[in-house]
Order: sequence, then structure tokens, then C-alpha cells
Amino acid sequence: MTELGASGKLRVGIAVSTAPSASFATIDQASGKPRGVAVDLGAALARKLEVQIELVQFPNSGELTEAVAGKAVDVAFMPMDAERAKKVNFSTPYVLFESTFLVPAGSAISSLADVDRADVRPGGIANTTTARSAMRFLKKATLIEARSVDELAGMMVAGKLDAIALSRESLSSLAATMPGARILDGKFHASGVGAAIAKNQPEALKFISGFIEEAKASGLVRRALDDMGLKNTTVAPPGSLR
Repeated sequence: MTELGASGKLRVGIAVSTAPSASFATIDQASGKPRGVAVDLGAALARKLEVQIELVQFPNSGELTEAVAGKAVDVAFMPMDAERAKKVNFSTPYVLFESTFLVPAGSAISSLADVDRADVRPGGIANTTTARSAMRFLKKATLIEARSVDELAGMMVAGKLDAIALSRESLSSLAATMPGARILDGKFHASGVGAAIAKNQPEALKFISGFIEEAKASGLVRRALDDMGLKNTTVAPPGSLR
């Protein structure tokens, strides 16, 4: 408690989008409150610590990473990668995910290789795991960065993007709002999603990793995913490596 929730409340950072995923939350239209896997996990963690929860919203996981690193929030749930691990410490993962591209209705793009052409305009969310991976994958095309999923979707609808790079689960939610849009087969990145806390908190890291393992074993992660319609998302095996 001296490292996590010492203020008497647990400040849980959440990235909010219109496309739910294992890390992104959405806003419930009826209540106006955030809901999602990260919200459910944060609430369960607060109950375990016997403190109140405070949800702090961000538009993307890049800004959320900076908030965790700077201790503006106590914990967050986000995709894991080597660059991000320089700033925060991760628990074991609770979900495994893949990243690929979505293309609009009528697009001639049919494969990942087709995206990597000089005349193609792919887009991604700045300073995120998927965007960094897309940049490494793309040798000829240049990734256009946006701040949020909503901004990417708006750019595609306006004809300013030819492809959107996100996790497959986020793309599934997004595709449902864009008639005729297609998710490309294959992947350019695969990783996990875990709980993140600031550096130099060894006891908190041990506690958080134990909590994540319990959440997987108890079925909490599976239920949280199913409640958001993410029935095809894979729960990470016990003790998965980072």
C-alpha cells in the first residue's frame, strides 16, 4: 500500500475509444460512464486493495503510458512492448493479441504486402505499440499518425487513409461501424496486454502480477472480454512471459 493506492484510492488510467478492446474502454451511452475490460480489472484490483477507485481517461495508450510513468495514475492496462517497458513495469499479460490492417469498402488492397506501397496511406495511433510495429513493417509506405481511433475512422471516411493499423479486436469493433470494410488476414505484430505501473515499485509489481494471474484463473478476464463482445480474444496462459 505504500507503493500502490497509498492515497486511499486507486487511480486507474483508461484509454477510451469507440472501438472496445482488451485495453480500450468505451463510454456507455445510457450512463455516460466508462465500461470495458480495463474498467472491470481496475475495479477488481481496487476491491482487493480495499480502496476506492478513480478512473482517469486518456485518448490513447501512448498518453496513458506517460501518465503511468509520471505517477499521474497508479495503474493502467495496455499493450506491452520493449519501448514502453523502458518507461513502465508490466505484470504478466492477461490477453494475447495480433495487429493487422483494416481497409475501406471497395479497396483493391487484399494483403499486408499490398499496404506497403509508396502510394498507400496507412494510419495508426501515435506512440502506441501497434503504430511502432507498423512503422517497422512498412518499408515503402509512411504511417500517418492520429491521436485516437475516432480520428483514424474519420480520416478513412473522408478518404484520407487507405488502411488503419490496430489490434484485430479493435478492428473488429471498428469494422462493424464501417459497412464493407475488411480486416486483412495475417499479422504484422503479436504481443500481450498487461497491467502497467511506474518503475521502482517492486512490491507493487509482485502484487499486480499475482492479481493478473488470479484474474485469469478465476475467469474474471474471460467474463470481462465476453461482456464487451470480445469472445474471440485469447486469454493469456498462466504465467505467460512478458
